[in-house]
Amino acid sequence: MKIALAPMEGLVDGVLRDVLTRTGGIDWCVTEFIRITDRLLPESSFHKLVPELEREAMTRSGVPVHVQLLGSDPVLLAENAAFAASLGAPVVDLNFGCPTKTVNKSRGGAVLLKEPALLHAIVCEVRRAVPRHIPVTAKMRLGYESPDQAVECAQALSEGGAAFLVVHARTRIEGYRPPAHWEWVARIQDVVPIPVYANGDIWSLDDWRRCRVVSGVENIMLGRGLVSRPDLAWQIAAASRGQPVDEMGWQSVQPMLADFWCQTRQKLDPRYMPGRLKQWLGMLARNYPQALELFEMIRRENDCARIDSLLAEQSVRRGVSPLAVC
Repeated sequence: MKIALAPMEGLVDGVLRDVLTRTGGIDWCVTEFIRITDRLLPESSFHKLVPELEREAMTRSGVPVHVQLLGSDPVLLAENAAFAASLGAPVVDLNFGCPTKTVNKSRGGAVLLKEPALLHAIVCEVRRAVPRHIPVTAKMRLGYESPDQAVECAQALSEGGAAFLVVHARTRIEGYRPPAHWEWVARIQDVVPIPVYANGDIWSLDDWRRCRVVSGVENIMLGRGLVSRPDLAWQIAAASRGQPVDEMGWQSVQPMLADFWCQTRQKLDPRYMPGRLKQWLGMLARNYPQALELFEMIRRENDCARIDSLLAEQSVRRGVSPLAVC
């Protein structure tokens, strides 16, 4: 069984990948998509979204980072994929699942699921351009408006040369609304000869167990579930081996949050720092009431120094190590 951390634009960047992969249980992760429109991108564009290229495309804990591209031009995608491989990408992933309107309007992401022949052409062209030892993979949804072409799309990607597929078990129209239709993952795995990963609505150990039964696949990709419960991959990995599982408490989450804030303070423009912290706290609040308390404390604050003080005060009141600046 393999467990992957999903690519989530504007959320799971190099900092959060670093923090989450050090918890354990994650076998590999994927970058936010790199949009390919009309040219071969410069090296700086890749390093901006894939800082791990400076460390042999691995997080600090040694978890491989796959590079994801998004676009609709087979030749341009192939050229950029070859360049990404030359920069050290261990795997090139192709995005056919992004549901956002701006991306779909520019003919990227999930809208391409209306064109199985184009999916096949893209994967074929990228596969030809990338050295044979570097896998080309794909992430897809069940379709744009309905799952009627899900099997056809999966077959097109497989026949084009994809080494494996990640299937987000919802259509573009469904967005992130529950439920995820894991039964369609089973249908896809039945007709393609490559591994399939199930993705969508795995928030807990019980969800994982149900997904495994319904989808019939062992490999999974975790997104919002892992961001809101940082030890979920570790829990699932332990449970799959028959080992006891102890859930991570807030005392263990808080140092991760401190590390995240420290790295964010070092790497982002001050205008964006508070928003990133609030974003993660808002997701952690699903499982940790202490995160909600912190979120409410800083939700209207945009001065980083003031946030430092508020977080330190809160830590002192709870008698734990403060969320200090590096």
